[in-house]
Amino acid sequence: MVYLYLLAAIIAEVAATTVLKASHGFTVLVPTVVSLCLYGVSFYFLSVCMTQIPTGVVYAIWSGVGIILISAAAYFVYKQSLDLPAILGIGLIIAGVVVIQLFSKTVTH
Repeated sequence: MVYLYLLAAIIAEVAATTVLKASHGFTVLVPTVVSLCLYGVSFYFLSVCMTQIPTGVVYAIWSGVGIILISAAAYFVYKQSLDLPAILGIGLIIAGVVVIQLFSKTVTH
């Protein structure tokens, strides 16, 4: 169940960051409010995860998967593409999350 909370935290954070661009530096009210509310939801679920999974592991998964999903959202929503070094870097992030999940003794399964 804790991984469902982590997924909820990631989805809320990705949505918040995607909407954040539309806030134009917190100058547009609706996207600003939506973004702040979604960040609140994300941090709530993130804090719940930290009661059962070590903080470093939670943050590595949250940020790693978040980077991947935000990059995809930026591509589809804002037509922002990544160059090869950025894609390779994201690939290394994915590799790091996989290594943590498969081999770390600090992860509770």
